[in-house]
Order: sequence, then structure tokens, then C-alpha cells
Amino acid sequence: MLIVMQSQVSEEKIEKVVDYIKQKGFDAHISKGEDHTVIGAVGRKVIDKRDIELLDGVKEVIRISSPYKLVSRVFKNSDTVIEVNGVKIGGGYTAMIAGPCTIETYDQMETTAKKLSECGVKILRGGAFKPRTSPYAFQGLGEEGLKIIREVADKYNMAVTSEVMEVSQIPMFEKYVDILQVGARNMQNFNLLKGLGEVRKPVLLKRGLCSTIEEWLMSAEYIMAGGNREVILCERGIRTFEHMTRNTLDLSAIPVVQKISHLPIVVDPSHATGLRDKVAPMSKAALAAGADGLIIEVHNSPETALCDGAQSLHIEEYENLHKELLELSKVLHKTLV
Repeated sequence: MLIVMQSQVSEEKIEKVVDYIKQKGFDAHISKGEDHTVIGAVGRKVIDKRDIELLDGVKEVIRISSPYKLVSRVFKNSDTVIEVNGVKIGGGYTAMIAGPCTIETYDQMETTAKKLSECGVKILRGGAFKPRTSPYAFQGLGEEGLKIIREVADKYNMAVTSEVMEVSQIPMFEKYVDILQVGARNMQNFNLLKGLGEVRKPVLLKRGLCSTIEEWLMSAEYIMAGGNREVILCERGIRTFEHMTRNTLDLSAIPVVQKISHLPIVVDPSHATGLRDKVAPMSKAALAAGADGLIIEVHNSPETALCDGAQSLHIEEYENLHKELLELSKVLHKTLV
């Protein structure tokens, strides 16, 4: 349930309400707006909402019928804006995140990051641990890869995002990464999500291969229920009967999510299409549909890439796309960062 406090209520009254609902067995999540403070009471206990409405400073109590609560616009109506390395994600800002699928060598990352930085990209992506369909495919460099991407990113004043695979890796990732990424295959790895709820860094949560939007939001709820409010949703295509692309990019998920949730949503056109020549048109379509960011795979030599070279843009192709997106963002009255 949501407890809406009266306008300009004192901190003392807010704390008393928080203490009361905690005594009743609920977790309390506070969201402060310009006019009102909203307290989310999360739990399975039964309580008469009239008892809360009688507390000093309470304006009204609203029961939430949807299974997700903290991610809902009912809990927080204004857009959540997450800032990383001076880059704002959400609330009219569109963040550009780019880099290779897999960290292979220092030279590969340095060459790619240098060119991306010259384009204005401030968030560098790269996989150190790779969840591959085949056990014989390249699995990533592990912690050595994280060291490489961190060193390169620092050289060009870029933030880092990379995919964490399991709970035991979280402390390692916190040392090197600014945004911890949850891949599609781990979207319902609930132990991992609970662990990330205790982290005080943004989490980029990719939609599962065959997951509904509600299931996706419920996974985000796991992270937020643990105390981490900085969750970024990522649409990366879902599995359908179509074989002409790697996945089917669900662009309709953007306005659907933005209507019911305050969390920013970015799009991964590289994994969605699996084809280099489809990345640019889908990037533009995602921006036009209202995406709060794009995460695009770029490689200095896609033909020799150890992973997903077919969906990775050449650096020159990304440079051209970035220019086109800048022009499109002006028409859409959005800020590309």
C-alpha cells in the first residue's frame, strides 16, 4: 500500500509513520516529491488502512492491486533519472552506451574506446563473463577483462557497464564497474537480483528471452525491494517464431513500460536483431518510440570478433549513426548524452 503524507509534513511525523508500519511487519520505502512524501508499505501482512489514515500527517492510504509496487508510477509518478559519469538516463535524456560484446585484448578495448569517446560516448560496455549457448564458445576473460575495461575507461573518462553472472561475483564487479548488468538469461535469477538489491550502484536489467513485461517488472521489484532504487530496464528483443532476425525487438514495450513504471528503459538493438545492417534503423526507431538510452555493440574489427561480430558495428558505422541520432534527437526534443 502507499501512504501519502500531507504537504510540507515534518520529518518527525514521517518517521513516526515509518516506525508504525515497521512494527506491523512491513518494509518501508520512502519517496519524496515536490509536494508530498509517499511511503510504500511492502509486505504480506493484513492491516486496516483506517488505522494508518488516523496517524498524524497522513493524507490518504492507497492499496496497490498490481503485483509490482515500487516500480509502479502509483508509487512514484515522476520519471526516475539515473546519473552515471555525468550522463543522465531518463526524464528526457537519452544515454548512449557502446562497446564490444566481449573484452578480448587491451588494444581492442583501447582502440574502440578512443573512437567512441571522440563521438561523445561516456559509458563503455564490454563483457568479461559471457553466458554462451555452447560450452565450447569463448567464455570471456573474467576479472582480467574487468581490469582492462576499467583501465581503458579511466583513460578516456568513461563509465563502465558489464554483465554480472552470479551473486559471488558482485563484490568483484563493484570494484571495476559503474553499472552492473543482468543478462536476459539471468532476469529471473532471484538470488542474484536480491544480491543486487543490496548494491548501491545502478543495475541494468535486461528483459528475459520469453518474459512478459509484468515478469520483467517483477524482477525489477526484487532489486528495488532490497533497497536499490537505481534500476534501468533494457528491452533486447524476445524470442518468437521469426527467424529472419536473432530476436524480435518489442518496441511497443517502451511506451507500455513508461506508462506504468517510472524506471528508465533503454534498448539493445544489437542483440535484438543480431544483424549489423539492422542496428541503425532499429536504433532510430527506438529513439523515436521514446527510449531513454541505446546500448550498441561496436568493435574495431567485427570480422575477427570472438563473439557476436555479425551484430557489431564497425567504428565508422557507429560514428555515422551517432551523428544521425543527434539530428533525430533534436526533432524529438530529446537530449542525447
